[in-house]
Amino acid sequence: MSTPLPLLEDLRLFCLVVRKRSFVASATELGVSPAYVSKRIAMLETALHTQLLHRTTRRITVTDHGQTVFQWTQRILEDVDEMTDAVTTSRTMPRGLLRICTSTGFGRNHVAPAVSELALRHPALQVQLEFLDRPVDLLEEGFDLDVRVGIVREPTLIARRIAVNHRILCASPSYLASHPMPIEPADLARHHCIPVRERDQSFGLWRLTGPDGAHTVKVSGPLLVNNGEIAHRWAIDGHGIILRSEWDVQASLAAGTLVRVLPGYHQEAHVWAVHPSRLSNTAKVRAFVELLETRLAQRGLAEASQPRR
Repeated sequence: MSTPLPLLEDLRLFCLVVRKRSFVASATELGVSPAYVSKRIAMLETALHTQLLHRTTRRITVTDHGQTVFQWTQRILEDVDEMTDAVTTSRTMPRGLLRICTSTGFGRNHVAPAVSELALRHPALQVQLEFLDRPVDLLEEGFDLDVRVGIVREPTLIARRIAVNHRILCASPSYLASHPMPIEPADLARHHCIPVRERDQSFGLWRLTGPDGAHTVKVSGPLLVNNGEIAHRWAIDGHGIILRSEWDVQASLAAGTLVRVLPGYHQEAHVWAVHPSRLSNTAKVRAFVELLETRLAQRGLAEASQPRR
């Protein structure tokens, strides 16, 4: 007798347990007992002939095989949901709660206005927006979407590039009047720099790309901060060199309150819509990402979107 194939609902339950890292939390969300969750996961492991989870008294972790099953299951469930969408319109209208996180500066200037417009378009949708200038675990913290400036490293997440952006080096004319203009990236180590604790890079370690390739420079200065808008203000006040996104400093450059330093060098920091499942699977996520992408394009910050995975 052949071994029965895994049940779709058991696969869905397994994904929930992986995200919650807990049988109890998963059971609470589903309104069932932890024993029932444990039994279904055990049956799934039997069907697949492998251990999917390491169970301890304090926490559940995913095995290597479990991680593989999780990634494949995400695709399978998304395909099933897309099939459902193809034969019904019940899930094409954005509704329910949409939880979005993003960094403070970009969020206040670009994401928040897009959320306001989305709410006017879709009154059945409730949006919770949080500004977090730190790395975010979408699955652990329960966010539907992370609008991220910089690098996306998590292989289990879906990332869609919605805007092209680079970080560039700037300083005020007053600072440059009393300090020699840097000629090469290594010169930055001898300058007053204003490092910002970005979500996607090590603090005080600037990675730059230029005509002669990639450079990594350890920078420091008398002022340190975890907010880019404050660093921008300090640079205008003459305290040192900053590495900020083009969209952040373009007005100051145009006004002459900041001057480009090492103009041949930059740091890639595109804007990504990062989420746990495909955009086509969730109408509310898809609606917001498409709206934000359109708004950024109108402001000259976006080009044709490029899904990463």
